[in-house]
Amino acid sequence: MKPSRIAFIGQRGIPATVGGIEHHVEEIGARLADRGHEVTVYTRGNYTRDRSAEHRGMRVRYMPTVPTKRLEALVHSGLSTVHAMLPGEAAPDILHFHALGPSVFSPLPRALSSRRIEVTIHGLDYDRQKWGLGARASLRTAAWISAHVPHATITVSRNLAEHYLERYGRIAHHIPNGVAPPVTRPPRLITERWGLAGGDYLLFLGRLVPEKAPDLLLRAFQAVETDRRLVLAGGSSFTDGYVRQLETLAAADPRVVMAGTVQGELRDELYTNAAAFVLPSNLEGLPLTLLEAASYRLPVVASDIPPHLEVLRVDAPGGRIFPRGDERGLTLTLGSVIRDLPAEREGAHLIGDRVVLEYDWDAATDATEELYDSLLATRRASTRPAARARAERPAPRRA
Repeated sequence: MKPSRIAFIGQRGIPATVGGIEHHVEEIGARLADRGHEVTVYTRGNYTRDRSAEHRGMRVRYMPTVPTKRLEALVHSGLSTVHAMLPGEAAPDILHFHALGPSVFSPLPRALSSRRIEVTIHGLDYDRQKWGLGARASLRTAAWISAHVPHATITVSRNLAEHYLERYGRIAHHIPNGVAPPVTRPPRLITERWGLAGGDYLLFLGRLVPEKAPDLLLRAFQAVETDRRLVLAGGSSFTDGYVRQLETLAAADPRVVMAGTVQGELRDELYTNAAAFVLPSNLEGLPLTLLEAASYRLPVVASDIPPHLEVLRVDAPGGRIFPRGDERGLTLTLGSVIRDLPAEREGAHLIGDRVVLEYDWDAATDATEELYDSLLATRRASTRPAARARAERPAPRRA
């Protein structure tokens, strides 16, 4: 593929800290940059204090926004779209939107330019509990747009691709997330901060939002007879009231650690030294944390939603599945995993070996690059007849 200019719109920004979309954009964008493409990642002005014009070969373009739940993503994506549409030698060939909300702006470049438009869907955001009726209606409109306006629609899970085919008749390209090789670290920071020695805690890692159901996990864990602890690592996503509820629940059980947002070495230590990983979500796209936990060969306990089943496949040692929303079922599953950790760890190694082969960032980049190439080829083909007609048009006669 010839080097192209690509603009990513819709993510919070890079470097990735929290959020699956940000990690997805960073990993694929950096690989595209390594292959010679000019990659611009639009980043929210309030995303980080340490601003850099370049990261891992990608150009970082900061755009302002309004820091409120309803407007932050919308304002930033709108301004980024307008900026990416400006003419010039560095204007992008491809505008690649990420997530439902930002895709609402994709009709602008589709109607007013010859640029190729792609949208990657990471989840059905209108089902997230933080949104009110008006916002959910707007996101459903954005879902319709994401199926009908872009030149190509990508989904990160098979379940989402099936949804687009059944709901909109749209054939979506399934390009799953990847997972990086695990970075293992002995317990140091986790011992200093919380007295964790390794193998003595269960881990939940993710945004503290209702659809990930950490409240269900806290209630279920209260009924588990164990000396092991439960670490909830993650922060608010415009869900401060919900986080306060979680803190109240956690305060009732001295075994619970509310770790807050974790990054870097601390995050690596938590993965490396956990006894098991728990993801009780009611809604996901294709959760990177599940792939990461599997790459660390951690026994996993997950709800039976389709994206989890896509990764784990069946209930078996190393990958235990419980009915979504079933508090009693989660309690029983946690107890059984703790009682037979050696068998669970053995199964987790088999699952992890498979996951790191099936979910590969290089393969995801290959598929994305091939899709870009096909879209740009159609653009070149569509412009040739007009160019040929202009070239063959007779010169006007001189008077």
